[in-house]
Amino acid sequence: MGLSTLGIFHTIIGIAAIIAGLVSFTQDGKINLAKLSGKIYFYGTIITSLTALGFTKHGRFNPGHVFSLLIAAIVIIAFVLHLRKGNNKTRYFENFLLSLSFFLSLVPTVNETLTRVPIGQPVASGPGDPIIKQILTVFLLLFVAGSVYQFIRQRRINGTF
Repeated sequence: MGLSTLGIFHTIIGIAAIIAGLVSFTQDGKINLAKLSGKIYFYGTIITSLTALGFTKHGRFNPGHVFSLLIAAIVIIAFVLHLRKGNNKTRYFENFLLSLSFFLSLVPTVNETLTRVPIGQPVASGPGDPIIKQILTVFLLLFVAGSVYQFIRQRRINGTF
């Protein structure tokens, strides 16, 4: 697959972050920064976003770098909101931002995975390949449905539903 040492490190941490996010979603219906899985997701996503800045095909800052910084900014804002205790209204934004960061993390993950595996005959030819678009559309629908679920669940927790 031609991965550098940085690429291998980035991939391992990124996979750990995605698995931790899935565990948190499964256990709590959201990425819960108060639990170990949520913390692994947070730190793993920050590290993965920052290590992505070390990749460049053209030797300069590119849209992929902006995307990585956007994801890092989103999880940092969610973390700051998480620290604001006693205000249940901030949980709506925290939950949404963490779910958004997870969805956005899947965009390069799906693209990079499907354009690299299986080795020698990848599933997709590039970012515009129909299979990538279809998979990301399914993930977008899951993100929207999950966000609605989290909103309703948070309303019940807040006692406003």
